[in-house]
Amino acid sequence: MAKIKITCDSTCDLTAELYGRCSVDVIPLGIVLGDDLKHDGVDLEVSELYDYVAETGVLPKTSAISEYEYIDRWKKYVDDGYKVIHINISSEISACYQNAVFAAGELGNVYPIDSRSLSSGSGILVLEAAKLAEQGLEAEEIVSKLEELKTRIDVSFVLQTLEYLQKGGRCSSVLAFGANLLRLRPEIVMENGSMDVGRKYRGSAEKSIIDYVRGRLDGRSDIDRSFIFVVHSYADRNIVDEVKRIVAEEYGFGTVYETHAGCTISSHCGAGTLGIMFVKNPA
Repeated sequence: MAKIKITCDSTCDLTAELYGRCSVDVIPLGIVLGDDLKHDGVDLEVSELYDYVAETGVLPKTSAISEYEYIDRWKKYVDDGYKVIHINISSEISACYQNAVFAAGELGNVYPIDSRSLSSGSGILVLEAAKLAEQGLEAEEIVSKLEELKTRIDVSFVLQTLEYLQKGGRCSSVLAFGANLLRLRPEIVMENGSMDVGRKYRGSAEKSIIDYVRGRLDGRSDIDRSFIFVVHSYADRNIVDEVKRIVAEEYGFGTVYETHAGCTISSHCGAGTLGIMFVKNPA
């Protein structure tokens, strides 16, 4: 059986239980709070991040994993005869993948995957990689299957505030002003590895989120309904539970995973954000 080790960026936003079940090594991105460098999920939790923003009015900065950090984490596996498959956040929104490619070139036997996605959308690739490795596939076979799968992952979320995107320079102040004035809640959709604005929803957090979920799923015949991820950043518990009920009972998803956006993703989306992430059927 091939010796395969799966690693990923902390941006893949799976639960500790899922990471543990798959024996995945998670490499954290850096989060800069003022003069302090923290690490996503290691010495900084999302609640602390939001407290910092509330107290200072300053948005944290995120820091890509460096080439050195990748080499330091992977070398022990390569030296022990493993081939490493690493899942990265989209190269369109972070330098992590580029740094991972440089590090892999130095070490050899490391296969970085540009997920073209983020959060638990990338996490779907982590779970699939672990499953294929358990089945005994060679690293090159796993990489080939992941490259195909990533083209079928559907990732979107709806924001409750544009403050974080605005402060992070990811949307114009005109858009932010107009959306806040009209109580619009924009849907953000991953397209070709980048974040684009989709539909715009109006109303309360609950109404906008439920409308978004139905708008994303209604009339779809191209979805693999075996599982779906409901991913959120401190969204209201009642709203999350209602979304989980809707996707299971009304849209027929077999397994509903609830995951939480980590510090890196939350640094850009803000509290109350909720997204659904699933796989589309092959064409």
